Amino acid sequence: MKYCLIILFFASISAGAQLPFDQAMQNMPVAKLDHGVTLTFDEPKSISSKPTKIILYALPNGNTTAQTFGKKLGKADDWHFDIQHIGAQTKFVRDVDINTNYIVVYLENNLKSWPQWRRQTNNSDSIILQMVNDVYKKYANLSPQLMLSGHSGGGSFIFGYINAQAKLPKYLTRLGFLDATYGYETEKHQQKLTTWLLEKENAIQVIAYNDSVVVYNGKPLVSATGGTWYRSKLMARDLGNFKFEETQDFLFWKDKRNTSLFTLIKNPEAKIFHTVLVERNGFIHFLLNGTKFLNKNYKFWDKRAYESYILE
Repeated sequence: MKYCLIILFFASISAGAQLPFDQAMQNMPVAKLDHGVTLTFDEPKSISSKPTKIILYALPNGNTTAQTFGKKLGKADDWHFDIQHIGAQTKFVRDVDINTNYIVVYLENNLKSWPQWRRQTNNSDSIILQMVNDVYKKYANLSPQLMLSGHSGGGSFIFGYINAQAKLPKYLTRLGFLDATYGYETEKHQQKLTTWLLEKENAIQVIAYNDSVVVYNGKPLVSATGGTWYRSKLMARDLGNFKFEETQDFLFWKDKRNTSLFTLIKNPEAKIFHTVLVERNGFIHFLLNGTKFLNKNYKFWDKRAYESYILE
């Protein structure tokens, strides 16, 4: 079976003052792969011998890498540039945890939809596995921890990766679903995730909201069992050994180590929070929950903690 070969084109990244948006995007290494996939590497200005975490971030449906990275909106800019700000949230985390190299790899495909890409690409799950393995090998000399995350349809990439192997690797230490659990299936994923979570360093982070009550254009936004509210609750119950808590605004499932966390927003006003939960420090919380940096200079579901890091 033929897999895609990663060929990297590196641009120099200058140290010093914060770069404006266009220059920052131009200076990030990009890999153009087979099957219409593009990887963009957001690396620190310098990669030292510090502990290293590689975060593969699968883009949501309809977004480009530039839009997912984010910028301050000009009058002519598409609104998608202001709904995630993964670039600014990454910079925030790097300043909070200065003793770790954080490398974020943006995963984009030419269909702007990982569910659609998987349906239309032969052996898609095997290709995803090879893709992730190649990224890990690129930084293998740093003995990094690997983390997979995604928003919206980006969760499909993660499930494809899980499907492609009998057992998840030891160097995979964190999974993050930001309103992205649509593709969870008990039969395919329960046992693999349960086994993987037995390792004390491993953690899963799930953030979702009650999309089952939302009506859009006169119709339910999702089916009774097809949204992330239903799928996230199913996943939490399937994985077991989680303590359930309920507050006025949230449902929580936590593990005994306080490293894994399911955070579900109740949504009594039936609003659409699909992108808002990322914008309100969701990516930061995915990376820092369960660490000593939890809630340091930020709080999930609060105002943007990374505002000063957004480029123009």
